[in-house]
Amino acid sequence: MLEVVKSSVMITSFVFTMMLLIEYLNVLTRGGWQKYMLKNRWLQYFITGLLGATPGCLGAFAVVTLYNHGLITVGSVVTTMIATSGDEAFVMFAMFPLKALILTGILFAIGIVVGYITDAIYNKLHGRQVLELKGFEIHSDDMCLCFPFDNFVSQWKNCTSSRGILSVVTVAIIIGIVFGGFGPEQWNWIRITILFVAVVALFIVVTVPDHFLEEHLWKHVVLKHVPRIFMWTFGVLFVLYFLDEYLNIDLQSVVEKSRWVVLVISALIGIIPESGPHLIFVTLFSKGIIPFSILVTSSIVQDGHGMLPLLADSRKSFFVIKGINFITGLVVGSIMMAFGL
Repeated sequence: MLEVVKSSVMITSFVFTMMLLIEYLNVLTRGGWQKYMLKNRWLQYFITGLLGATPGCLGAFAVVTLYNHGLITVGSVVTTMIATSGDEAFVMFAMFPLKALILTGILFAIGIVVGYITDAIYNKLHGRQVLELKGFEIHSDDMCLCFPFDNFVSQWKNCTSSRGILSVVTVAIIIGIVFGGFGPEQWNWIRITILFVAVVALFIVVTVPDHFLEEHLWKHVVLKHVPRIFMWTFGVLFVLYFLDEYLNIDLQSVVEKSRWVVLVISALIGIIPESGPHLIFVTLFSKGIIPFSILVTSSIVQDGHGMLPLLADSRKSFFVIKGINFITGLVVGSIMMAFGL
C-alpha cells in the first residue's frame, strides 16, 4: 500500500508540475509559443514520437498534458503511446541493449505511421481536428510573469494561503525526491528530471504574481485537476495491486502450447495502464522462450503509467487510443509471427 501511495503521489506530482509549467509558459507568451506546433502536424508526430521513445513515462505524461489542453491531435497521442515502453525500456536496455534499440526504432516508426492514419480516419469521420487551447485562461492582468522584483517582498509579507500551501507541498515533493521518498530509488536521469521540474515549479510558485497563482495555479490546476488525477491514479494502482497479489498465471506453460495464444495474451495484458505486468514478456524474450513478435505486440499496446492522466481527464479518449494500439499490436505482431519473427 505504501508503494501504491508513493507511485500515485509521484505521478500526480509530475503531472501537476508539467501542467504548471505549460500554464506558466502559455501565459508568459500569451499563447504564442505553441502556434507553430499547432500548424505542423508532422512536427507533432516526430516530437511526440521522440517523447514516447524516451525510456520511462515522463514523455508520455508530457504528451497527455499537451493533449488535454488541445495542443496536439489524437493521432499524436497514439504515436507517443505506441513508441513508449514505459519503465520496461530500462530493463530491456539492460538485458538486451542492441535489440532494445532496434525495438525502439521500430516502435517509433510504427507510431508515426499509425498516428497519421488515425488522424486521417478521424478527420474523415468527424471533420478536421481544430487545435486550439482549452483549459488555459488568459486574463487582462496576465502580463509578463518574469521575476517580479518590486512585488516579491510584498507578496510574501502578505502571503496568501494558496501560495503558502503550494510552496510547502512543492518543497515536500523536492525533499521526497532528494531523499528517495518517491520516484526511482537510484539517481538516474528520471530522478534528476523530476527534481529539476519540481525546482522550477517551486520557483514559479514562489515568484509569480498573486493573480496568476490564484486564477491559474490554484483554481485551475490544483482544485480542478490534481484531485481527479490523484484519485484515478490511486484507484487504478490500488486495484492492480490486488490483481498482482492474487492473480497467478503460468504463462510459460501457455507459451509451450500456443504462441498465438500468448500473442493475444500479451496484447490483453498490454491494456493494463501500469508498468510491471509487461515485464514477464521482457523476461521470457530474454530467455528465448517467446519470439520477437510477441515482445513487439506487448510493447505497442502497453504504455506504462503514461495513460493514467488521460484516464482521469477523458475516459472516452483513453479507451479509443487503447483500442487503436491494441489492434495495431495484434496486426503488427501477427504479421511478424507469420514471417517467423
